Amino acid sequence: MKVLKKSFYFFFKTHRKKTFFLALCLLITYLFCLPSQLFHTPLSMVLEDRNGHLLGARIAADGQWRFPATDKVPERFATALTTFEDRRFYQHPGIDPIGIGRAIQQNLKNKKIVSGGSTLTMQTIRMSRNKKSRSVFQKIIEAILATRMELTYSKSEILSLYTANAPFGGNVVGLNAASWRYYGKQPDQLSWAEAATLAVLPNSPGLIHPGRNRNALRAKRNRLLERLVADGKIDAQTLELSLLEKLPEKPLPLPNLAPHLLEEMRLQTIHKYNDQQAQAKTTINRGLQKQVNDLLKRHQQNLSGNGIHNLAALVLDVEKNEVVVYTGNVTGTEQDHQSAVNIIPAPRSTGSILKPFLYAFALDDGQIAPSTLLSDVPLYLNGYRPENYHQSYDGMVPAKRALARSLNVPMVRLLQDYGLEKFHFGLKKLNLQSIRQSPSHYGLTLILGGAESSLWEISNAYAGMARTLNHFQPNNGRYNLEDFNQASLIAPSAENRKTIDLQNESPVLSAAACWHTLETMRTVERPNTEGEWERFGSGKKIAWKTGTSFGFRDAWAVGVTPRYVVGVWAGNADGEGRPGLVGVKASGPVLFDIFALLKSPNWFTPPLDEMRAVALCQQSGLRALRDCPVDTLWLGPGRERLAPCRFHQRIHLDPTQKYRVNSACQTPREMHPASWFVLPPIEEFYYRNHHPAYRPLPPMHPDCRMANNPTTTQIQLIYPPSGAKIIVPVDLDGQLSKTIFRATHRESDKKIFWHLNQTYLGSTQDFHELALNPPPGKHTLTLIDESGEQTVRSFEILGEVEN
Repeated sequence: MKVLKKSFYFFFKTHRKKTFFLALCLLITYLFCLPSQLFHTPLSMVLEDRNGHLLGARIAADGQWRFPATDKVPERFATALTTFEDRRFYQHPGIDPIGIGRAIQQNLKNKKIVSGGSTLTMQTIRMSRNKKSRSVFQKIIEAILATRMELTYSKSEILSLYTANAPFGGNVVGLNAASWRYYGKQPDQLSWAEAATLAVLPNSPGLIHPGRNRNALRAKRNRLLERLVADGKIDAQTLELSLLEKLPEKPLPLPNLAPHLLEEMRLQTIHKYNDQQAQAKTTINRGLQKQVNDLLKRHQQNLSGNGIHNLAALVLDVEKNEVVVYTGNVTGTEQDHQSAVNIIPAPRSTGSILKPFLYAFALDDGQIAPSTLLSDVPLYLNGYRPENYHQSYDGMVPAKRALARSLNVPMVRLLQDYGLEKFHFGLKKLNLQSIRQSPSHYGLTLILGGAESSLWEISNAYAGMARTLNHFQPNNGRYNLEDFNQASLIAPSAENRKTIDLQNESPVLSAAACWHTLETMRTVERPNTEGEWERFGSGKKIAWKTGTSFGFRDAWAVGVTPRYVVGVWAGNADGEGRPGLVGVKASGPVLFDIFALLKSPNWFTPPLDEMRAVALCQQSGLRALRDCPVDTLWLGPGRERLAPCRFHQRIHLDPTQKYRVNSACQTPREMHPASWFVLPPIEEFYYRNHHPAYRPLPPMHPDCRMANNPTTTQIQLIYPPSGAKIIVPVDLDGQLSKTIFRATHRESDKKIFWHLNQTYLGSTQDFHELALNPPPGKHTLTLIDESGEQTVRSFEILGEVEN
């Protein structure tokens, strides 16, 4: 022994530098022998709800169901696993000398390898080196790497890596995937019997094969359960109940509650994770998502009878600015009908769904008040002829009623007055990014569906209006410019929650404009049995709007409450139109069924701090003048720019008050002054049909000279408009069709004498219409009444077009 010590001392003294260098190299090699990333296998794309519950998953690129590792392994499974595989896991440094000694003893006794003595840490290393052979040399390397791993990772992290990458039979890898595939539940919801079953599988993953090895698997599970009792982990009663539990049968299908969102997330993350998939914890409410999915399937079954096959719905939490339901399309139908198409981000023709935004912008601009009258008569604008849905006209209609009834003509006139470019710019501020073309590209059709937007953009814009109202009072009248930001789909962590940045700058829309707009939308008649909802105390206050695109291709419905915004789209993903595909029939009932699942506070608080009482003309809804009957309405910032009433005139009546008079035929002493509500002739023509109480302007007394008549024009042409270019179609018999020329007179019993190019055509009384067939070319139409007043209109016939 002394000789050996002297020899070692002599060797060390002689080779001191070489020995130190070798030791240093071995230490450096040991320190850096562990890869920075142990596993490089592709992962499944996993979608979770706000509480970490599974919404859906996509298989990994290598065909395995392999979920990302979780931060914490459920306690039951961790206990069962360590009891079965590595009882001293929490004590050893990566290798277990006692376990290795026991394994050697068992192998010698059986004269073959029956136990490897590997710890869970060593098994984790082996799984990360899956292409290496299982020789003694490789076992030594695994042991060294295991001790090094213990210096870098905590025990819980090692356990998490093991459970995420252990084989559980077939193409199932990892505890999360196994729990869902075999038991259809979260790993933390596993019973002791289920946890024990899964704990023994990585050791013998082939035992899970359906129809085979059932007794062997049950025996292994039961032995583990008995060991857990012996170790005091579970009691005898739990053991007795656990032994009665059945083994899993064939693998279960994974949840598929939000397939379109899952695919959207997959596309967003695939580049970020170098073609590996990822785990996304969303803001979705799993229970509500499932309810809405089922609801849409029931509605789609009814709509499919009319050839309407696709439905999509989006539910936003207004206050949190988060998505709680994302159903991109109805899935699981007998026939496909493009159910894989995600409708929510897809640009579609907007129909009338943008009208409330124009209404709100016009309120802020002072163009209108809610009661301001808008013209609702036939409109011809350079060949563009918008019509109301029911092809009838009111003459004049309050702005709030035009919005509530979704009248096309008044809204087109409002857009013309407000300004196409200004409205287009406002839509950009609302984040409607799909409206990419210039204002001139869309023209006035922008308000009737001439542009495209998505259910995502539209719903978020309405949510911005609701948030603006909700935040006005708590923020002391200051605005958060992020109120119109897009909703979040990813659940925010405590670290990345944003602080509110309040501004004194002009908002996108004032709280007052949002209030009046949503109040008007609340009065929209509801579909089916919802028509008399206000009579019931349980009736929810919901502001809602529908939209229908040209050709009946898209049916929209959006609803707003202080808590939620619900957006619904119905139609066919391929753009096929169907008769009866309108918002109020196809999407409206779905909208209210979804709201029946939601709880909302009563209603918005009016932003009175921003509003002032304004005296308005009771009949015109414009700023009241001295001749106007007055109403008072609380208005927002646009009130200062609201125009004065232009419809009330100061007139003078004779003593009988049947005729208008002037100084040419009546002495001032005998005149009776009066304030009279006077509409232009065309507006009056349609208005009085709907308002029996309307009093036309009294006729001028015969003795009064018309030259001194202060009144407005008596005759007005309805069609053709000034400078019109008319294309005359050819009928089926080959003859040119006739064009219907229409006019109106303030005094309905007056005759109108018609002249075309100074040629007398005839006269009309009561109903002023003539069917004419002028030849191609430019023409002049002259109308003269019995009093000599005339109206002249030029137009052009362009020629014939075959039907």
